[in-house]
Amino acid sequence: MAIDRTGLAEFLRRRRESLQPEDVGVPRGRQRRTSGLRREEVATLCHMSTDYYARLERARGPQPSDQMVISIAQGLRLSPDERDHLFRLSGHNPPARGAAGEHISLGLLRILDRLDDTPAEIVTELGETLRQSPLGIALTGDRTRYTGPARSIGYRWFTDPATRQLYDPDDHRLLTRRFTSGLREVAALRGPGSRAAQLADLLLARSEEFREAWNLHEVGVPPLAVKRLVHPEVGALELTSQSLLDPDQSHRLLVFAAAPHSESHKKLQLLSVSSPQTLR
Repeated sequence: MAIDRTGLAEFLRRRRESLQPEDVGVPRGRQRRTSGLRREEVATLCHMSTDYYARLERARGPQPSDQMVISIAQGLRLSPDERDHLFRLSGHNPPARGAAGEHISLGLLRILDRLDDTPAEIVTELGETLRQSPLGIALTGDRTRYTGPARSIGYRWFTDPATRQLYDPDDHRLLTRRFTSGLREVAALRGPGSRAAQLADLLLARSEEFREAWNLHEVGVPPLAVKRLVHPEVGALELTSQSLLDPDQSHRLLVFAAAPHSESHKKLQLLSVSSPQTLR
């Protein structure tokens, strides 16, 4: 399938112009003259350079990869039908819809857009972070940067020691059980040959700790009531979390909060004003 550069450029431009700052949580500002979003704003939302995005709107530049098209679709807040159209214009077949898909629903994105002052992220059933709020990035780092199996926090837990540094050591044992039981449940739900089953096979081959936990056949290990994190700049934090499920995509919006007036609340406020990740 060949890329339709002219059609792609026109579609991107029309979608950008139809979006308002309020639609994506961007401050409008008093001196704003653009009717929709600016190219640099869309580029930021899509996690790409302004030059790259501008070339697409000018019918130039390379053919975007599948992953880049997914980023553009999320950044422009496209519906599933619009996303599929974008894939075809870009010269790709649209991905399958359903639980294995990564297209975030507009409802979850609109909620996330309004959580600039709150740590939040949207994750798949395998613990792959698809999107984070600015304060979410400041708290845990950019979790969308990973590729391959490492996109799953459960996989990183057993293969990347740096992943554990963010969590209180006293909680590591329970988190090991939690990640293992969660993967077992998804693998059973999706069946042999699923991405969850493949992830389990990779971990069985790589991690003795995972093999020991897997052989316990635990399911339903509950999450920690209070998540104790150790941030490299502000130190220890105690947070609670709430989740909102999109059953069509099996995505969850995770929102973290600290008790009002607590030390953890003060540290989150400090992160919100000191980290460049919180700036639009």
